[in-house]
Amino acid sequence: MARAVTLVTFVLPSMLRHWVSGAGEVRVFAVAEAGHPCPTLRCALDTLRRTHPVLEERLRDDYGRIRRHIKLLVCGESTRRLGGLECDLPPGAEIFILPALGW
Repeated sequence: MARAVTLVTFVLPSMLRHWVSGAGEVRVFAVAEAGHPCPTLRCALDTLRRTHPVLEERLRDDYGRIRRHIKLLVCGESTRRLGGLECDLPPGAEIFILPALGW
């Protein structure tokens, strides 16, 4: 059975652009896990780990959790409200990475 694939755009704040040669965005293909209808945030971050490992290390800790000082928005909604790492990604999802500023 074929797995669903979607192109995901990570939109980076200026403080993280150093790790990707100054780019403001990074695009990756997220592949759904077997038996799941669409890719999740975890799938997108796993792909990011393979393509840009130094950047991904700044987003997740050693246990695979989003770091406390990072907030992610999927299509403008907080991932904390959408199910965290297990939130489904719509086709063409934009993931905004925000450093903590005292929320």
